[in-house]
Amino acid sequence: MKIETLLLTFRLAAPALVCGPILSAAEPPVALLEQHCFRCHGENGKVKGKVNLLQRATQDDFLSHPDLLADVIRVIEDYEMPPEDEPELTDSEHETLLADLNAVLDESLASVAAPPRTPVRRMNRFQYANAVEDLLDLRVELFALPERVVREYDDYFQPASGKMPDTIRVGNRPLGKSQLIAPRLNGVAPFPQDRRAEHGYDNQANLITLSPLLMESFLNLSRSIVHSPDFGPETCGTWDTFFADPPPHKELDKVIHFRLRHFLIRAFRGPVEGRVVKRYADHARALIAEGAGFPHAMKEAVAAALISPRFLYLNEAATGDVPEPVTAHELASRLSLFLWGSLPDEELLALADEGKLQDPEVLAAQAARLMNDRRSKRFCDSFSAQWLKIETLIAARPKRSEFKDYYFAGRGGNHTMLEPLLIFETVFVEDRPILDFIHSDFSYRSEHLDGFYRGIPRTSKPKVLDVEFHRVPVTSKREGGVITNSAIMTMTSTATRTQPITRGAWMVEVIFKNPPPPPPADVPPLDEEARGPEGEHLTIREKLADHATRSDCRACHAKIDPYGFALEQYDPVGLWRDTYENDQPIDASGLLFNQRPFETIEEFKDGLLAEKERFTRALAGHLLAYALGREIKAADHPALDRIVEATAADDYRLRSLLTQVVLSEPFQTKFHPAEAMADNH
Repeated sequence: MKIETLLLTFRLAAPALVCGPILSAAEPPVALLEQHCFRCHGENGKVKGKVNLLQRATQDDFLSHPDLLADVIRVIEDYEMPPEDEPELTDSEHETLLADLNAVLDESLASVAAPPRTPVRRMNRFQYANAVEDLLDLRVELFALPERVVREYDDYFQPASGKMPDTIRVGNRPLGKSQLIAPRLNGVAPFPQDRRAEHGYDNQANLITLSPLLMESFLNLSRSIVHSPDFGPETCGTWDTFFADPPPHKELDKVIHFRLRHFLIRAFRGPVEGRVVKRYADHARALIAEGAGFPHAMKEAVAAALISPRFLYLNEAATGDVPEPVTAHELASRLSLFLWGSLPDEELLALADEGKLQDPEVLAAQAARLMNDRRSKRFCDSFSAQWLKIETLIAARPKRSEFKDYYFAGRGGNHTMLEPLLIFETVFVEDRPILDFIHSDFSYRSEHLDGFYRGIPRTSKPKVLDVEFHRVPVTSKREGGVITNSAIMTMTSTATRTQPITRGAWMVEVIFKNPPPPPPADVPPLDEEARGPEGEHLTIREKLADHATRSDCRACHAKIDPYGFALEQYDPVGLWRDTYENDQPIDASGLLFNQRPFETIEEFKDGLLAEKERFTRALAGHLLAYALGREIKAADHPALDRIVEATAADDYRLRSLLTQVVLSEPFQTKFHPAEAMADNH
């Protein structure tokens, strides 16, 4: 059921709520529904939005759909309901309706609705590469990946220092093949990148499959790693302790068993049964008996481990009918995959062995340790780029004849993409408040990027590789943060004009975690040549106002257009403008959450900053979805409430938010009911 349709139900029924809560009664108010709803949703076979309220308006039905209830509560809180062409709710009606719906949602979550199922998830390509590199202590990259978005040239990323350098040397991998040239294992090629969820991340379990063809590629990949001509003492840090021939006085069987046991505990992220170690040891001994050398036999054992389901999958077994705590070793794996995109290290595994990791203080301390480790660069690369949807910039091609200055570094986007990502890294390293993502008093720019913003003609050819970025102060709310920089503005524009709809959709999805539904299939494109009654050119706002007159389009446009128009004074490559090209004035005004009026980008950002708890909750939802590899459900909302409250108490700092995600109930529990449940949650 589409949420817009369900909202219509509550919009029509809401005025009666001042007389008593609708959903607290065992039976729905039939007279009220008949008066306001059945005409469009049930009578004479007429069912708008594919919703027949004659079949839906019961207490049990609403109780069994907590996610729909949560969406209803959200749009009421955001004043998206009722729409503009319907009578507004009074403050009393609005307050009463929210109280009633929250009470029903609480009842649903406590006694009726099933919690989200914990998915069995495979490591994605990025995690697989990290895990192999850490497991074998590789001194080179396993294979080149565009997922490693920001390339360091001077090891500037030192999270334990708590300070980003004022000048750093970086490059951008996705926008330049030459950036992918780095020391790596010859003959090892990556498997295809896993699909990314439409409104999520590329580690979501329901999209990471393992076809027979992919399984075969994993088999070939594992052997290509250990048999690469570059794989040896110079590139593999574990060579001497694992692959090298043992001393002559050592008993070979014991050496093989000892080395494999230690290796498999790391590879499989926890205790390994003796029979499993024996199976791998027998394989290595059989190869040696056939004439293979010791290093070759151990390589083959490693290749076999790298295609084991226990290596590839995070399989948190449980069969209870209620959520139960994850084991200590499962918790170690969740934590390391979240913050390092890799396997737990020996310290994490040791704490899990001792049963100490589940202690909240120990767990929080370990989260801090992982965040202070350089391997947390992987989190910054993977999460920030996907959260901001920054890969969209790769396909952006502003028209060269109109925006030639955008191509100051050859291929457009090389410098601009790095700016928001470096802001994210700075907030992480310096543990700054997440409100810096809305507006910050600093940014990182190359000399040429800064000149591009200022309209200063360049006097030298910009570099694409090994570019110096400098920390610069930001004094205007027109700049700063991740919303209003050139990268975001360019990737949400066409080659010739801005796209308020795309920019608005980006805002509600990324900043508010409230993605709009896809548009109807038969919506015509925007009439670019549309003119007014006197033949005058129409502004984009005027064209869209006419475009959004369809009843099935109006609700979504009301939701996203104000946020897109708030950014309209940024041209298609993110440069500030006061008027359109034809000197028509730009109207960037609107209502934030249908309640906060704004006229300028400064007022818009002020409104966002005033809604800090709303933004914190949205970002927490993004982080929890990324950490768990699944969609966030209504059952997660109480945990989100607690995460926001604890983060607010520490000045909304990013590391506090990350720590609270780790300490949350969804992160530390699992749910695998023995019988498959109906997907009604």
